[in-house]
Amino acid sequence: MNQISDEDLELEYRKRFTVPEGDIISDSATAAKHFTAVIGERVTERECFLVMLLNGRNQLIHSEILFEGTLTSSVVYPREIIRLAVTENAAAVLVGHNHPSGNKKESLEDRKITDKIKEALKTVDINFHDHIIVVPGGGYTSFADKGLM
Repeated sequence: MNQISDEDLELEYRKRFTVPEGDIISDSATAAKHFTAVIGERVTERECFLVMLLNGRNQLIHSEILFEGTLTSSVVYPREIIRLAVTENAAAVLVGHNHPSGNKKESLEDRKITDKIKEALKTVDINFHDHIIVVPGGGYTSFADKGLM
């Protein structure tokens, strides 16, 4: 009998739940599934900060983990988000990160970095659609859904 390795299971999960480039991101649930799939098994190990770049029709053009931190924090530089967005000619940005603790409530630091990113993206005329926090087990919080954008 063939046994499936952990790496094969991880790859299959990513194939099933990541959004292919060119697909439209129409809601926070779709973005949250994508972020969780991209983070993969690290969702319980360390904070990872991801960026999704969209074109003018909200189609995914690029997705990337930009920053990785510790179990409880990650340093985020808005200038790196802008650099990537401009390089990829993005019209809009969604960001997301995980809380390995399982607490999906946004922290004061999460709110502060969201505001910094929002202000930075305004300077280059790029829309900021959402900041999503994902947790182990598939739960998430959307700043846009909560009216925090």
